[in-house]
Amino acid sequence: MNITVEKLSSDELKKRGVFSWPVWTKEMSRFDWVYDNDEECYLLEGEVIVETKDGDVSFKKGDFVTFPAGLSCVWNVKKPVKKHYHFT
Repeated sequence: MNITVEKLSSDELKKRGVFSWPVWTKEMSRFDWVYDNDEECYLLEGEVIVETKDGDVSFKKGDFVTFPAGLSCVWNVKKPVKKHYHFT
């Protein structure tokens, strides 16, 4: 189960409609999470390490991240997060 972290251009973000997606915020914390559906998100603020059985993945402000359905992980929010998100 791979997490994908990308840098997308502002044109690509607009094309995908990212800026019309809902916004989610989270304070510094650590919690378990399981993805029932694929999720795409774009970080407006923050820094996170997601721990999986296959290793840790880090991402931060400006990253576009895709999580696969079925992924079980631990979110370790290092700096408060604000992100646009979309379930597919």
